[in-house]
Amino acid sequence: MNHATFGFIGLGLIGGSIARAIRKHYPDAVIFAYDISQDALDAATRDKVVDVALPEIGPAFRDCNYLFLCAPVQKNDENLRLVQKYLSPDCILTDVGSVKCEIHEVVREAGLDHCFVGGHPMAGSERVGYVNSKAVLLENAYYILTPTETVAPEKTERMRELVQSLGAIPLILDCEQHDYVTAAVSHLPHVIAASLVNLVRDSDSPDGLMKMIAAGGFKDITRIASSSAVMWQQICLTNRENIQSLLCAYIHSLETIRDEISAGDGDKLYTLFDSARSYRESFINASSGPIKRSYALNIDINDEPGAIATIATILALQQINIKNIGIVHNREYEGGILRLELYDEDSVIRAKEILESKSYNVHSVK
Repeated sequence: MNHATFGFIGLGLIGGSIARAIRKHYPDAVIFAYDISQDALDAATRDKVVDVALPEIGPAFRDCNYLFLCAPVQKNDENLRLVQKYLSPDCILTDVGSVKCEIHEVVREAGLDHCFVGGHPMAGSERVGYVNSKAVLLENAYYILTPTETVAPEKTERMRELVQSLGAIPLILDCEQHDYVTAAVSHLPHVIAASLVNLVRDSDSPDGLMKMIAAGGFKDITRIASSSAVMWQQICLTNRENIQSLLCAYIHSLETIRDEISAGDGDKLYTLFDSARSYRESFINASSGPIKRSYALNIDINDEPGAIATIATILALQQINIKNIGIVHNREYEGGILRLELYDEDSVIRAKEILESKSYNVHSVK
């Protein structure tokens, strides 16, 4: 696989991250890429991630052993038709869209069932574009594969092995099951986050008090509302039935909660929060979905000059990189709370051990 040729049509956050991961794990691989953004292609070439930047979708893709469609969902359909005549018989065609049934239908109409293994890396960020891509984005994230009924089993297996070798966790589903599951755990939460943010915007006072104090918990639970508007518009349009069904169920649950609050039913309200807490704590720690897991710690600090610099220095001396740092303003803790975001779980574990050895009180963020 190290000498395989990989093609990318679309080199944004996900396409760029997969290309980076391939370059990291298979340094001798040949990577072709086309993107509507010349800046993305230029950057990927400078980074030595891409060997050949292509000006259009054309014959160069004939050499590909793997071809990734990484444009927005509906654009992938158009690109598939453009590249169809250039696919070699042995090429594995895949995509990275978070809605699968529609692309499967386009593949079927194009007569490409024999080579298509749909893909959806359950990884992402509220940031977009090649400039924000990174190889580690795939690590420990579920990468769902949706092979067609007629694709050769060995092609599915090759794709599974590739995904696993890049540090992701392959999971094989049919496209219908995929679209229903992701509607629940990814698509609906994005709709809810966006609606909550707009509710606060519309309910705020002229002096922006709500916005000012939303920097803590509210900002955390609505972080995904900062994701690409175009991408989520297209997801909602292509997975309408599943999202609508689950949204109706969610609205019904909200009406039930409203009635319980109105009735002052303490027992049912307690059950609501307790059952949610128990179920959430049973979740595994894999990074799944565009709702990317945050590797973070909260640290009690004294409100004095140099407190933040001291912690940053301690971790820097141990070669632990800090991704983001900030003060938690609305908090459950007494005193000052410093929030550190790191790059991976190993860094979180090491940082917690090091800081606790220095007598800091450190709280894991779930």
